[in-house]
Amino acid sequence: MYSTTVATDFVAQHYLTVPNPGPEGEPHSHHYEVELTFSGPELNEYDYLVDIDDAEAALASLADRYRDELLNDLREFEGDNPSVERFARVVFERVTDVVTDDTVTELTVTIWEDEEAAATYDDAV
Repeated sequence: MYSTTVATDFVAQHYLTVPNPGPEGEPHSHHYEVELTFSGPELNEYDYLVDIDDAEAALASLADRYRDELLNDLREFEGDNPSVERFARVVFERVTDVVTDDTVTELTVTIWEDEEAAATYDDAV
């Protein structure tokens, strides 16, 4: 299995909406690091798994979308607790809509909200 990973970082804000979230229930910032790992068993005719320019463009678009935003105010989090786990799923859905290389069979999204805590969402594409 081949894998290609691209990463970026940005600052965004959120607050948790679960019962009794403690201080996490107040708006606060995280310096998020987002890693996208594309996987598949075969390379294309150019010996690429994924066009890295396309992957980096998708990542740049994500960073532009979320940088300095309050996640709670965004449509894709409407009605959901904007946890880092939910954020990883949202990013997965956005990326699989735009990076469509036939050789990619799985995408793993890992989002670090600080140096010690991260969440991952992965699935077949």
